[in-house]
Amino acid sequence: MKILILSHRVPFPQNGGYPIVVYNTIKGLVDLGHEVSLVALNAKKNHQEIPEDAILDQIKYRAYNIDINVSVLEVALNLFSKTSFNIDKYFDPEFERLLIREVRLNNYDIIQFDGLMVSLYINAVRKNCKSKIVYRAHNIEHQVWMRLSEQKSDPFKKSYLKMHARRIKNYELEQLNKVDAISVFTAQDKATLADYGTRPPIEVLPVGINMAQYNPDYSKTEVPSLFFLGSLDWLPNREGIEWFLDNFHKDLVDGELRVKFYVAGNDIPETFDDYDVMGKIFIQGEVDNALEFVNSKSIMIVPLLSSGGMRVKIVEGMAMEKCIISTSLGAEGLNFTNGENILIANDADEFYEAIKRCIADEDYCRYIGNNARRLIEQQHDISVATNKLVDLYQRLLPVEVS
Repeated sequence: MKILILSHRVPFPQNGGYPIVVYNTIKGLVDLGHEVSLVALNAKKNHQEIPEDAILDQIKYRAYNIDINVSVLEVALNLFSKTSFNIDKYFDPEFERLLIREVRLNNYDIIQFDGLMVSLYINAVRKNCKSKIVYRAHNIEHQVWMRLSEQKSDPFKKSYLKMHARRIKNYELEQLNKVDAISVFTAQDKATLADYGTRPPIEVLPVGINMAQYNPDYSKTEVPSLFFLGSLDWLPNREGIEWFLDNFHKDLVDGELRVKFYVAGNDIPETFDDYDVMGKIFIQGEVDNALEFVNSKSIMIVPLLSSGGMRVKIVEGMAMEKCIISTSLGAEGLNFTNGENILIANDADEFYEAIKRCIADEDYCRYIGNNARRLIEQQHDISVATNKLVDLYQRLLPVEVS
């Protein structure tokens, strides 16, 4: 098949869940012999230089620079709009013209829109080609904003976030009904969209990762040690780790949780330096090699309080045989067994007890981590995920008569 993937971020390097998923999708399709093109928005905020990567020799690739910064005035004016600037800022008329030329000149079988930010261009694509359009929901965007609003105690912030959630919901459901098929990562997201009356068929397809890249080396692991890895420009991550630090800072510094805690990831605000305590809590910021960082620590926490979809960092952590303590929301989409291949903690008391047990029992942590790796090998290997995606594509295309 001839496939075009549209993304709102350049998936190089793989330093977050979204680029990991997009990159592995491309690799899986190329490995199966499909002809893949990638057109990516290269936002000024997340601007990436064109990388050196072997896969670029196997695909047609184009990045388009776009400025998604929004002024204070534009935010204020948006209060009187029916749409959300969080989506609108990704629209660029010149990019739309480029995309129209692309789909007119190439007879693509499938055009995949990766996430809501690029769905702004569905109408233009639909009018200018006969390709089948697939939308992949990395999460249900309005649900993220609604859950964020529910965590706020400030009435203004709560009201503001709810307003954006309503606007994004109206837009999201309208766009989803314009495509030929939708793929989601979790059964929960499928059920939510079905309840809204979404018309196109919805398939639950797993996150796929290249297992050959995940090679745990316990000789380089600090035991016990506690860590968080995630980009803090994504509000649910920031909210979750702030909650965790606010609840456990005293326990980690002066209490019974005698374990070092490391926080790593992109875009960590300077205010997080206030949490840093020499020899106890380490706010490291962005790390050069995420997998080396994960390998060097033993217990991973995912204190996610809002959002949905599947957290790719959990999949990667499990592949690296980490003992993971997560909220139920953070573990959505995994066919996990609590106490067998992950530990579920939904409040501060449950997190405390899980951490206390893990730092006291290395063998138990190793047991959870080994089972986690087996789960990912069985259900999230790139070949498993890609074959299911290709099956969805093929069911959309007309049957050729010999």
